[in-house]
Amino acid sequence: MALARAYLRDAQLLILDEPCQGLDPAHRELFLRTLDLLLRAGKETAIYVTHDQVEAMTLGDRVVVMRDGWVQQVGDPMTLYNEPANRFVAGFIGSPAMNFANVRITGENGGVWAEGDGIRLKVPGHMSNRLGGHAGKAVTLGIRPEDMRVARESDPAELNLGAVVEVVERLGSEILLDVAVGPVTMVASVEPTNTAKVHEKLQLAVNPERLHFFDSESEAAI
Repeated sequence: MALARAYLRDAQLLILDEPCQGLDPAHRELFLRTLDLLLRAGKETAIYVTHDQVEAMTLGDRVVVMRDGWVQQVGDPMTLYNEPANRFVAGFIGSPAMNFANVRITGENGGVWAEGDGIRLKVPGHMSNRLGGHAGKAVTLGIRPEDMRVARESDPAELNLGAVVEVVERLGSEILLDVAVGPVTMVASVEPTNTAKVHEKLQLAVNPERLHFFDSESEAAI
């Protein structure tokens, strides 16, 4: 630890290229925690290269997401999480990864809807303007697992997805449900007290304020 502090104190730029490769989970967690403390204590600039989005979110003040050598988006971790520039960034940032489904934008009774196989969701008003130019067109819908929960009777039907449970992962602090929504498999993060069982049919409520839409051709966020 003392040697590490001395090295960081003398360094002006620290470059780390996949430093966690080969580490088991316990040592990886210890390494990341120690490195984070050292960097913040010394206030050195570090470039940390990783394919692991958890490492990027944990250590990064500014994250550069690259694909095939091209920069996709630059920003702080939560900006990338909340406002991904395209489908690639949306799928990379966040664990479990964002769910995607092909839908078509339609209009009915003054409202805007996202419709696909097994999916019919009403688009919130503030998103309707952005999707106006895509009326009648196919787009990609994105929903994060943590923005889905088992629906209550009071939840509006136009914000629910019908699903069939395929896998139940009980993780203690949460339960991950792998569910079939039409032909698409999605993951929903639900409360640890949930009693869902494999093959059970249920309704999943989505957070309408947290829906994401991407152009089907360019994959850019709409």
